[in-house]
Amino acid sequence: MSNLLNRFLKYIKFDTQSDDNSETFPSTSKQLVLAVHLKEELTEFGLKDVHIDEKGYLMATLPSNLDYKAPVIGFLAHYDTSPDMSGANVNPQIIQNYDGKEIVLNKDKNLILSPVDFPELSEYVNQTIITTDGNTLLGADDKAGIAEIITAVEYLINHPEIKHPEIKIGFTPDEEIGRGVDFFDVNRFGADIAYTMDGGGVGELECENFNAASAKIYLQGKNIHPGYAKNKMINSMLVGIELNEMLPVNERPEFTENYEGFYHIIKFEGSVEKSMLQYIIRDHDRVKFEHKKEFIQEAVSFINKKYGEGVATIEIKDQYYNMKEKIVPVYYIVENAIKAMNMADVKPIVVPIRGGTDGARLSFMGLPCPNIFAGGINFHGKYEYVSLQSMEKAVEVIINLAKIYSEK
Repeated sequence: MSNLLNRFLKYIKFDTQSDDNSETFPSTSKQLVLAVHLKEELTEFGLKDVHIDEKGYLMATLPSNLDYKAPVIGFLAHYDTSPDMSGANVNPQIIQNYDGKEIVLNKDKNLILSPVDFPELSEYVNQTIITTDGNTLLGADDKAGIAEIITAVEYLINHPEIKHPEIKIGFTPDEEIGRGVDFFDVNRFGADIAYTMDGGGVGELECENFNAASAKIYLQGKNIHPGYAKNKMINSMLVGIELNEMLPVNERPEFTENYEGFYHIIKFEGSVEKSMLQYIIRDHDRVKFEHKKEFIQEAVSFINKKYGEGVATIEIKDQYYNMKEKIVPVYYIVENAIKAMNMADVKPIVVPIRGGTDGARLSFMGLPCPNIFAGGINFHGKYEYVSLQSMEKAVEVIINLAKIYSEK
């Protein structure tokens, strides 16, 4: 484990922020700078078939040391960071033997990581915590996962007495903007089953996620001089507000939890003449998910009946589906992850993801892929942090999975 912290601190110095406004893939060329560094590192370890393809996917193979056939397992993580906050010039703080009190992230900005606001901090007393300095995100999502996978592989190489099957490694770009496996070649990757190391706190194991769609609603108003607008003007912004109020208030993210889905307005741009509303639609239940899409379409139809055909148009695009339907037929892969955690003295916390991962889409591409904790907390912002001990446990889980899949 001695290299784990240094490896993580090295990776977060690379600015790999993705860009959801870009039309290229990867969305930013700077992601490839880390990919090239990782390729060199994996090659030095002696891994086989280390390559970066034209889309920026990095793949490598640790050959089996068994004399019998066993399932080929894969471990994946993404190297981009969220567009929500800068990932440039990350300046981490290392708090050893955390005492459970407030952590000052940035004195000048009066930014405090407080157990009052973040009560889960109490779970990490006496551990080593890595935080931001309040100016950037940290990048534990998902450079912690990358560091854990590489550290586990390094350990297996240095301990050939540990039996393991063939192991495939995959690092992907653009996960944070929902494009992470748009061009991922499952056949070339060559794993029978896989795990993404992209979850949160220690023990998290996720094999269910939201069904997800995006919706854009375009509103065409009628701009008339306000002094002569009576019975003529259609203010597209006010129509947008009206439409938004037609959606169930209790089905907004701030009022939902667990298996409850939502409509979430993420953008509202407009003028009297034209407006655009953008939503994400989420639900774990496929039937409820389809109903939500129908409901927002009915709201658009109502607007057109009230103000005239063509005032409102909608574009809905499905993004990903609940991996549960693909995981249940091979549920032993979840049971093996639970076993691997128990072997590491980690209490498994099997929870549904209130979001999605590359693993969800990979599962529908023929590669069943639950999500395992990487240890990070408060992703995508200045309050992000990770426990070194959580990362160490994730490394143990990977090694334990290698042992489990080597069993006859």
